[in-house]
Amino acid sequence: MDTTSFPAVWAVVGPGVAGAVFGVGWWFWVDAVVCSAAAVPFLHYLPGLFASFAALMFNCVKREDANYNYYSPYDDSEWR
Repeated sequence: MDTTSFPAVWAVVGPGVAGAVFGVGWWFWVDAVVCSAAAVPFLHYLPGLFASFAALMFNCVKREDANYNYYSPYDDSEWR
């Protein structure tokens, strides 16, 4: 691995940083809900639940499967 190139380093470190930011965001939000005197309606939980579900779905796909050599029902022709 070329450690002098920022994109090469970011490709290795980036997913960990993204996961840490996501986790810290959830931690702050849950802490605010627990320590708040006001009741938080369930509707305010939905964006975080959807984001967590999306993160789970992103992690279910292998990086090798998400490349440019994907199957196309249009045989690589342009759709019009």
